[in-house]
Amino acid sequence: MIQRLCKFLVRSSARFEEMRVGEYDLNIHAASLGLTDTRGVDGLRPVMVSLMGPGIGDEAIFEAEQAYEVDQAALIGFTPTHAVDVIAFCNSPVDHVVTALLTAAVMDVIGGIANVELREDQVPIVADLPGIVATMTEPWPAAYGSAEFLRAWAQQPGFRLLK
Repeated sequence: MIQRLCKFLVRSSARFEEMRVGEYDLNIHAASLGLTDTRGVDGLRPVMVSLMGPGIGDEAIFEAEQAYEVDQAALIGFTPTHAVDVIAFCNSPVDHVVTALLTAAVMDVIGGIANVELREDQVPIVADLPGIVATMTEPWPAAYGSAEFLRAWAQQPGFRLLK
């Protein structure tokens, strides 16, 4: 799994640095994700991809993050064993789209379901998108979905991720 992910990230990046096993600091080519209109922003976006869970990355952080999650098995049908965080280092609208598209591309390589925190006004927007698995409003608004969901949501007018 990690080898396939690394190969994809290296192909998609102008700069790739493995900080530790499962943690990658890179400048991703927006075009490698299918994003050609960067609205005048440099097409190389700084991003970190971090895998966590048993045998990969910081297991303590993974366990701490899971302790705050709702019962995901009830929402998505299984309990995640690992997590992948995709973190943009800039905050332009392009960075939000790149983050969503990179997350979808990572999911294409390794599988999984995205857990995306939402603003309350975003819940009805994402509810009918393809690839949505579940939404919740308590204790905070969130959506769970496939790579298809992330790509569809990133195309919505005014798309923006929460920090």
